[in-house]
Amino acid sequence: MPPGPDAVPAARRLVGAILREWSVPLTEDGFQEVELCASEVIANALLHTGERCVVSVRWRSGRVRVEVADRGAELPHRERDPEATTGRGLLLVQALAHAWGWRPAEVGKVVWFEYLANAEAPCPTHGWGTALELHVAGVV
Repeated sequence: MPPGPDAVPAARRLVGAILREWSVPLTEDGFQEVELCASEVIANALLHTGERCVVSVRWRSGRVRVEVADRGAELPHRERDPEATTGRGLLLVQALAHAWGWRPAEVGKVVWFEYLANAEAPCPTHGWGTALELHVAGVV
């Protein structure tokens, strides 16, 4: 993926199109979450290196795995400064993906995330109950 203003939206759409072409069993929300995670990881690679990155998409054993390889030496980190206006992309990936991480490459690094097909999404209550059958007051 070459850097440029249209690179991230184009890559995001391509990841979604590949998964749909493969008939990966995801809900529409699942497709959108994978696309969002992909765009965050791709944007980081392009932003921090200013160079091309390589995006790989795999579907195996009920898992979607997206890997983004770049030549940058800067390691991925989640922003911890509450006043920062950027740096929350990996927090979003951590919240939506079922697993994520990085590994060194021959030159640079590979940042990856995995998303389980047809799995219950991570609970937004962060372990304090279940998100199933939540009701808005007065609405069933």
